[in-house]
Amino acid sequence: MKEDLHVLFTIENSVGWITLNRPRALNALSYEMVLEMRNKLQEWKSNENVSLVCITGAGEKALCAGSDIRAIYNEKNSRGDASSLARAYFSAQYEMDYLIHNYPKPCIVIMDGIVMGGGVGIAIGCSHRLVTENTKWAMPETNIGFFPDVGASYFLNKMPGHVGRYLALTAETVNAADALYIGAADHYYSREALQKCVEAIRAQDWRIRSVEDTLENILRIYASKCPQISTLEDNQNKIDQHFGYEKIEDIISSLTRASIEKCEWSREKLTILKQKSPTSLKVALEQNKRGRSLSLEECFQMEVELGVQFIRQHDFFEGVRAVLVDKDRNPKWSPNSLEDVSLNMVDAYFPIPEQPITVNENFIG
Repeated sequence: MKEDLHVLFTIENSVGWITLNRPRALNALSYEMVLEMRNKLQEWKSNENVSLVCITGAGEKALCAGSDIRAIYNEKNSRGDASSLARAYFSAQYEMDYLIHNYPKPCIVIMDGIVMGGGVGIAIGCSHRLVTENTKWAMPETNIGFFPDVGASYFLNKMPGHVGRYLALTAETVNAADALYIGAADHYYSREALQKCVEAIRAQDWRIRSVEDTLENILRIYASKCPQISTLEDNQNKIDQHFGYEKIEDIISSLTRASIEKCEWSREKLTILKQKSPTSLKVALEQNKRGRSLSLEECFQMEVELGVQFIRQHDFFEGVRAVLVDKDRNPKWSPNSLEDVSLNMVDAYFPIPEQPITVNENFIG
């Protein structure tokens, strides 16, 4: 039964279609889904019957709402330790994401609906990223006492000014116009136009030499100017003013001063940051700073170790409990203040990687 398959793979007219098929879970990525996608993408690299790849999500609500964090939470509860599963999961996921970033064939992703966390990891590296009026894009990890992963150390640093740092710390959800502004998307479509575009892609015989030119022409025909407003672009100056500091305490102080001067935007962001795990904020900021000088591969290596370190600590599981399990939205962070999170505590999250993410040359090359 197709309903039992959480990822669907088909080849039609030389297009390799990948459909994330967990609509009730907003297509959240399980470990098994990651392995299947990684292996199939690797297989299709050398398959002469596949000229391009298109990734989409089943249902009306999401491409992918993120990684299946509940599985790691449950592993900790049942076995007392989730480090082994976390290392295996993050390594496989980042191998898949890295493969997409370096894919030798055009890779289209349909970012209709929710695109968050692990969904961003899939979408950000694709060569052709399509958004709609329903796109909701976010790196929401600090909401659960985690850190922005799936290569965020790299791609958030490529965004205008300090927008990437701002998104990492606040976990703000943004629209299609914002995704286009920050370079996380390439083309905008109304849902009706998107359907016609997909139909045109399906109807085209891709056993041709001019694959990229033909694809660009089809995408251009149905794309339109995004009618939405980018609040990130509108607030770029404020973001750079307050989030350009190298310490989270200085960011908080800057927002506090502006709040006293009755800046509502600053007051809202200050309230949001004060709800986050102090450890998560400090580590995410340090991650962002370190990522500026690293390659994509090095960022993935760093994030595997970061992920394993977070899985060994209190705040991640407390965040998952408060947001995803009990849903009381009242996490008890430990430590619960910024001053109690020392530099040594932050540095402990950044050990030397145990092994490179590219260790398996069958998957990365």
